[in-house]
Amino acid sequence: AMEKSYVCMFLLLIVISCALAKDAGKKDAKDTTAKPKLPQTLSRGWGDQLIWTQTYEEALFRAKHSQKPLMIIHHLEDCPHSQALKKVFAEHKDIQKLAEKFILLNLVYETTDKNLAPDGQYVPRVLFIDPSLTVRADITGRYSNRLYAYEPSDISLLYSNMQKALKLLKTEL
Repeated sequence: AMEKSYVCMFLLLIVISCALAKDAGKKDAKDTTAKPKLPQTLSRGWGDQLIWTQTYEEALFRAKHSQKPLMIIHHLEDCPHSQALKKVFAEHKDIQKLAEKFILLNLVYETTDKNLAPDGQYVPRVLFIDPSLTVRADITGRYSNRLYAYEPSDISLLYSNMQKALKLLKTEL
């Protein structure tokens, strides 16, 4: 359990975490009746209408063959920061629409590929990989000590990074 706790030690201020925790408690009660969930387990709540790959290997294969960029989201079910990012990601209409242009993978465990942890194994982190199977080190969040980390307040940056990943693709291939 050691590594799990350090993975989740993250740069959010305690204040923000507390505020988020309060919100999360409120929403659960009413959600169960809202709409029937699709039997889609691979999304893990990041976008149930989207098509998600099951493994890193499958994702790489599909990125290469479809010539679409791959977006990988590393997260943990019991990490409040992962949960908070997931919520804004899933509810962001433009992101959900744009995500259809990507091969998608979300992971609740670390892969053995060191390229997926260029600056450490923290969560949540989001990496983009182009169809030549290169991790895009040039598409980063706003934290210099956690390059691929995003907070809920960074959701518009994540959106523009997704646009950037698609744009780079057009100019380079």
